[in-house]
Amino acid sequence: DHMLTALAKHGLLDLEVKAVGDLEIDAHHTVEDVGICLGRAFREALGDKEGIARFGSARIPMDEALAEAVVDVSGRPYLVYNASCPGTRVGEFETELVEEFFLAFAHNAGITLHLHLVYGRNIHHCIEALFKAAGRALRQAVALDPKVKGVPSTKGSL
Repeated sequence: DHMLTALAKHGLLDLEVKAVGDLEIDAHHTVEDVGICLGRAFREALGDKEGIARFGSARIPMDEALAEAVVDVSGRPYLVYNASCPGTRVGEFETELVEEFFLAFAHNAGITLHLHLVYGRNIHHCIEALFKAAGRALRQAVALDPKVKGVPSTKGSL
């Protein structure tokens, strides 16, 4: 919840998530399903993508951690995840699920997303910096640019 709130706050996304999953087994499917649903909602909300900036990037610190996110709202789903977290869990949450969330989100949103943890020691700070950076980069990429006429692509479609 906390990380999704950070993504929404910094991405200026209106977000309300209600998820039910098989958490007694593990959180993998629930986290992945939330990523799928949010990605689909993001893609749908963009409509024809006319007038958007298309590209966005952000470098965000969270105390000692620094994360970078770069996004292309291209219609070509891809995730580059270069974020070796300094631990395997934050409370009950498995840190490998951060990559699973963003993979599901990127593929279903139809975006290319690069996430890079530049450095950090506190695992919570590292993950939070990634979510905030992703939110800020998405916010920048979908911002309407009055100079952009139509779809921001030389092919004429995204």
